[in-house]
Amino acid sequence: MLKPTVIAIPLFAVLMGLEAWWSSRQDLGHYPDRRDAWTNIALGFGSVISGAILGLVVGYIYAFAYELAPYKFPADVWWSWVLLFFVDDLVYYIFHRVSHESRLFWNFHVVHHSSEQYNLSVAVRQSWFSGLLHWIFYAPVMLIGFAPWMFALMHGFNLIYQFWVHTKTVGRLGWLEYFMNTPSHHRVHHAVNQIYLDKNYAGALIIWDRLFGSFVEESEIPRYGIIKPLESYNPLWINVHAWSEMFAELKKRRGLSSKLHCIFASPYMEQRKEPSTPPAVRALH
Repeated sequence: MLKPTVIAIPLFAVLMGLEAWWSSRQDLGHYPDRRDAWTNIALGFGSVISGAILGLVVGYIYAFAYELAPYKFPADVWWSWVLLFFVDDLVYYIFHRVSHESRLFWNFHVVHHSSEQYNLSVAVRQSWFSGLLHWIFYAPVMLIGFAPWMFALMHGFNLIYQFWVHTKTVGRLGWLEYFMNTPSHHRVHHAVNQIYLDKNYAGALIIWDRLFGSFVEESEIPRYGIIKPLESYNPLWINVHAWSEMFAELKKRRGLSSKLHCIFASPYMEQRKEPSTPPAVRALH
């Protein structure tokens, strides 16, 4: 079965084109670096190919987990899908938060954050290798009784929803901001401003961030990218640079405890503060 995100590729392309056209027409400057946008697209196509290959193995893992489930949720009742929506979104929140708070998983996720631009093309800027480990978070969804095909549909639509929040074109959305992930909330997530670091991990719902203390409202103009700028358009290097840095650091570490800390602790702990003289910050009005 094709993933919903793969089927949605033409829609993504149309929306990116419309955003670029509107930005140019209104002189908004949302696509100041076209080379960056094309790099994002190349990374997106690479992730589709690698995801298809790794998906064959992951599919077997999900099927095995589902066979072990003591209870199977029926697919022909509405409440199963409502429950799955909340379960999937919560698991995504956990996966996303760990991807920021553990270097091992950040090495995959950093690909998505390494652009210093923020537009719809950034949504498809994805790791080629995240499928190696992300199943660890999602296999339990099958283990509690949701069929793999049900999960694939629900998770796919969750990811499709997340596409449109990668934009500066859309402002605040009133009452929706209280419970849905929105462009404003996700701009915070992609920013490197000190007050925004490691906040707003939401997939479709912002309620988990509000509940678990990781929510911050957009209050100053975001600056995008990562703490240590990548400054590369090479898709392969964008995928592996964090691994190269980690292995170089591991060589310097002495003792098993120190090495494990390097792998699993928070990424770039020494670098997660802004420079001592950051550029001037303007408040949002």
